[in-house]
Amino acid sequence: MLFYLFAKIAYFSQTNQIVCMVFLLPFLAIVAGYAGALWFQKTSANIAYLLAFSGAFLLSITFFELLPQAFEYGGKSVGVALLIGMLLQIGLDYFSKGAEHGHVHHDAPLNNFPLVLLISLSVHAFIEGFPVAHSQHVLLGVVVHKVPIALILSIYLLKANIRKIHTLLFLILFGCMTPLGTYLALYFSPILPYLNYINAVAIGVFLHVSTTILFESSKDHKFNSLKLMTILAGAILAFFL
Repeated sequence: MLFYLFAKIAYFSQTNQIVCMVFLLPFLAIVAGYAGALWFQKTSANIAYLLAFSGAFLLSITFFELLPQAFEYGGKSVGVALLIGMLLQIGLDYFSKGAEHGHVHHDAPLNNFPLVLLISLSVHAFIEGFPVAHSQHVLLGVVVHKVPIALILSIYLLKANIRKIHTLLFLILFGCMTPLGTYLALYFSPILPYLNYINAVAIGVFLHVSTTILFESSKDHKFNSLKLMTILAGAILAFFL
């Protein structure tokens, strides 16, 4: 399945560079996060600001683009799907311990491959791949969101003394999930009649993750002036895209 997916990506990269970027950029965001983890080796205050910026940017893209589109083609049922997405993300948080919004507090023993964490993160990444398929702005929002998350996640994996090959396997599988969701949204025709509702589920996921980032990225839920300016910058940039 993965070989077939990457063969398709290679084919479309020759005919449509934009489609190629839709597949590659989310994966490259994971690569950038891992490279950053090797550089920093530990979390820093600067990562918290990057996380806050990404949360504000993703939330704003959701409000400015995804929500209007979703309710344009559906009514109360779209709202139900959106609520399902929020509840789904709450359930995923239970297993991932908040890794989707930059707070990795997993209880897996050191040196053990965190399979439950991988599954929960993969479900999250797979769902967010669907709205990416038809919007470059959402693509950018997801990429900006993924870089600090991948950075913090990679730092956790490195500090947990997990074998390097297992860490790379974890990140590769995680990195493939968003492109897989995008591929299905673009080329798996049976899913097209339900795509608006799947996107609404993704909106619910985005709303929960981004708002949690904004509140949890500040100590005691308080915002200093620099963090407030960072959040405003993310929102303003999303508005003018």
